[in-house]
Amino acid sequence: MKFAFAGIDFLGGVFEALTGAGWQPIKLFTRPCDGIYDFNDVVVAQARRHRVPMQLSRLRASDIDALTAEHGRDWALVVAGYPWLVTGWPGRVRYALNFHPSPLPDGRGPYPLFKAILDAYETWGVTAHVLAEEGFDTGDILAQEVFPLSPLETHETLLARCQMAAMRLAAGPIARELPARWRAAEPQGDGAYWPRVTDADRTLDFRQPVAAVLRKVRAFGAIETVARLNDTRVFVASADGWTEPHRHAPGTIVHRHRRHVLVAARDGYVQITRWSTLPLSEAGHTGR
Repeated sequence: MKFAFAGIDFLGGVFEALTGAGWQPIKLFTRPCDGIYDFNDVVVAQARRHRVPMQLSRLRASDIDALTAEHGRDWALVVAGYPWLVTGWPGRVRYALNFHPSPLPDGRGPYPLFKAILDAYETWGVTAHVLAEEGFDTGDILAQEVFPLSPLETHETLLARCQMAAMRLAAGPIARELPARWRAAEPQGDGAYWPRVTDADRTLDFRQPVAAVLRKVRAFGAIETVARLNDTRVFVASADGWTEPHRHAPGTIVHRHRRHVLVAARDGYVQITRWSTLPLSEAGHTGR
């Protein structure tokens, strides 16, 4: 089957999985990326390898019309990690579907992985669903893979697991069974939209137990949490810790060794091992 892909490297493995299953790409819709948190190098390389056109501006109904004029209606629009709501496809293309890194209807929204770890979900997953005309991540479910989470799951491990699950869904049920699954797609039912996280959501509170502080560090990983060390705001990429009775006020720096900083939490200590006074988004431009 022919397909156009809209997305970046976040779930770009879907592009590779579909071509590996014999699907033919006809266009890449992507977007400018900062090269720090977001990348599109891999999907761009895939598009170049297959010699298909690329577009950085937002996908519009007129773009679908142009592809339909060239290829007919019998192709699929595949969306994975694309920030803009895609509308106007019904009647223009036979299939339009989205890959979302959550077990829908749980976790609708731009990036649910952080909250999955923060809220200690025991299972997580990836869903392929019909692209809804109204609202993000609300379309009927075509295929879904669910897997258990570790109590010590990190942002990086969960991201990798979602990426691998998305590739399996793409290469398996979507590539091989899309027409049948399209006819049998199941409505999601009630669900909640999880908005984009704020700096407040990723700020460490040393009045909490050590386990809660470390869970937040794991939930954001290389995206970094924020901490206040005395009068300095720092960005934390890695930390460890342990429980131990003490009389220090939470947030007190009790020990330093080289760049490791030991901070009192409610029921023990958190050792901040990788941090900077600049966020990664700025440090990437200053030679950090």
